[in-house]
Amino acid sequence: MSNIKCSGALIYSIATQRFLFLFRKQSKNSNVWGLVGGTNEFLESPGKALYREIQEEIGSIEILKTFPLETFKSKDKKFNYFTYLCTVENEFIPKLNNEHSGYAWASYNDWPQPLHQGVIKTLRSKIIKNKIETIFTILH
Repeated sequence: MSNIKCSGALIYSIATQRFLFLFRKQSKNSNVWGLVGGTNEFLESPGKALYREIQEEIGSIEILKTFPLETFKSKDKKFNYFTYLCTVENEFIPKLNNEHSGYAWASYNDWPQPLHQGVIKTLRSKIIKNKIETIFTILH
């Protein structure tokens, strides 16, 4: 197995203080709520992959600021997932591609269910919670 790198975004609306989740219908992790994101293309940086995945999965949006939240590495170090928090001013209706069948804007700690296992681990992490709460104080 070669090294796999993925990038994903937890998108946050400053106006409503809610987060965007997508309902996956096509992948090995179908029928769960997750983040915008996917596999980085060959030699693509995590940041560039993030913006490409956003464009592909929900359409063109105006991101105000992007904050790195986490770099998850598998035990064998062959899988890396780069998670970011991206801020937008207002909620919007995403233009979903064929990977998703729905979307939801959710309040902090009131996440849609069932969540993708990786997203659960990220959102339960004390370090990530502290980062998100710090970002809240910066933005509000």
